[in-house]
Amino acid sequence: MPHSQLRIVIVGHVDHGKSTLIGRLLNDTGSLPDGKVEQVREMSRKRGMPFEWAFVMDALQAERDQGITIDTTQIHFKTQQRPYVIIDAPGHTEFLKNMVTGASQADAALLVIDADEGALEQSRRHAFLLHLLGVRQVAVVVNKMDKVEFSSRRYEAVAQEIKEYLAELGLQPKAVIPVSARNGDNIVARSEQADWYLGPTVVEQLDAFRPQQTSPDQPLRLPLQDVYKPDDRRILAGRVESGRLRVGDTLHFSPTGASARVVSIEAWNHPETVLSAQAGQSIGITLDKRIFAERGHIAHHAEDAPTLAHRLTARLFWLVSEPLVVGKTYTLKIATAEHRVTVEQVTAVIDVEDLSSTPAKSVHRNEVAEVVLRSRSPIALDLASDLPRTGRGALIDGNDVVGGCLVVEIEDAAAANITEVSHTVSQEERAQANGHQGGIVWLTGLSGAGKSTLAMALERALFDRGWQTFVLDGDNVRNGLNAGLGFSADDRAENIRRVAETAKLFADAGMVVIASLISPLKSDRARARVIGGDRFHEVHVAAALATCEDRDPKGLYRKARAGEIAEFTGISAPYEAPDQPELVIDTDALSRSEALARLLDYVDETLGKGSLKSKELTYVI
Repeated sequence: MPHSQLRIVIVGHVDHGKSTLIGRLLNDTGSLPDGKVEQVREMSRKRGMPFEWAFVMDALQAERDQGITIDTTQIHFKTQQRPYVIIDAPGHTEFLKNMVTGASQADAALLVIDADEGALEQSRRHAFLLHLLGVRQVAVVVNKMDKVEFSSRRYEAVAQEIKEYLAELGLQPKAVIPVSARNGDNIVARSEQADWYLGPTVVEQLDAFRPQQTSPDQPLRLPLQDVYKPDDRRILAGRVESGRLRVGDTLHFSPTGASARVVSIEAWNHPETVLSAQAGQSIGITLDKRIFAERGHIAHHAEDAPTLAHRLTARLFWLVSEPLVVGKTYTLKIATAEHRVTVEQVTAVIDVEDLSSTPAKSVHRNEVAEVVLRSRSPIALDLASDLPRTGRGALIDGNDVVGGCLVVEIEDAAAANITEVSHTVSQEERAQANGHQGGIVWLTGLSGAGKSTLAMALERALFDRGWQTFVLDGDNVRNGLNAGLGFSADDRAENIRRVAETAKLFADAGMVVIASLISPLKSDRARARVIGGDRFHEVHVAAALATCEDRDPKGLYRKARAGEIAEFTGISAPYEAPDQPELVIDTDALSRSEALARLLDYVDETLGKGSLKSKELTYVI
């Protein structure tokens, strides 16, 4: 019975006969469509060339004209054992970027080396790339043996050279096969000219490879691809990269820390009820409660969480002419997540010839290096040696992939040289002494909705009752705590995070913190909720945009309409109203006193002991 499909990548120097090997493989396994050989023969004749097997897989006219492969192409063929997909990764230096994409999908690899020339620098670079991209099953094809008259001595010399190099990378080739791709020696049929060789043919070795198996016993990793709302359901979709999950499991989501129970598993074109899923399956899940989860978040079980890090060390291969330099910011893409990261340090540049390393300040094209990256937002990830799917990624500059990388060291954001000190005063003792619980009342809404006015009035009312309370106002914190932050998307997110962390410390101390910030994005408020935990209370101070513009207490709307303020919330930037806030205060419909009274009622119910009733007190704003 045929085995499941295997994905192989074939790499090698531009002149070492990789394309010829592919063409011969397709022909000798009977995988070419009718008329293809005649087409290649005619193409070769028109160019005044001998029959060229390399033209078999050259699908693009530009490839035929240049005589080199310039793109990554997927080619299908079959043996008696299984179907295959060849991911034809370019060998020419100009097109190494495509190889990163090709090799990262492969179960196994063939590394093609010219018997006469041996392992050149580019051959070593390709071997290092296979190592970098986690391809563990590798066979070496020593091609053009006819040029060295099938010399066993030359074969042994090349085989020993490449074996020693691969061993330094932690790779052991499954076979080193002497072939003449042009003549078909040791491709499918065993060659009489190499009767001294007792190992497998190329096809025999391919059939001996096994698809990459991700054990269902590994920790669960389900990176979310997207969230769909086809009806009243909310389906979180993604591919299970490792482990397994079942209906009824409680899943946690990194980096937010949210958790929920799996109600159903949705599978495409699968009419029966699905009760479980495991590595390799693309699924959707529905949960028993609505949580903040979006593309890039990783679902996992509580006991086997990925590491959350702001700082990591990556081994990378640099692909572009503009060098990587310390201090520059790139996008790090791991699984479905993207994070802005800054290069903090280039630890070493590695010489692919002898694998020696030297310190440096920059990394140039085709160089391999170890670099330290830092992110403001927490990144959920694993070591590549443990879970490659969530420990391997790419660096992106603008829209261009500029490097491929492996995570080799992680500085745990929760534990990096930090030992949490246990307080001798409990939260319950603080609440008893204060007469109320600590908490975070997070007021969100458009500028001019009345957040600051309401926050200051609430602070006054609670203080007059003897409560421990303080306001963190969006404008005020930018004069001190967040004075160094600008108004880019990253800086705005960091502004919210810092306020949330500060508010949590106040709440831990037993105070009622009133945070008054526009905080326009659901994702930023969701992170604030995760930081605040059960003590976080979201209050939407709602007012129509027209109302806010009429009020315009700071003259900001007028400036925004005049184009003097870019990315102003409500005008040129969106405000995402909360879906399920704990409280809505509609300042269009309520007077200031009514709005305060309603907010006081809520604070009493959730943080007070019920001994003071807001209706007994009247505060005029």
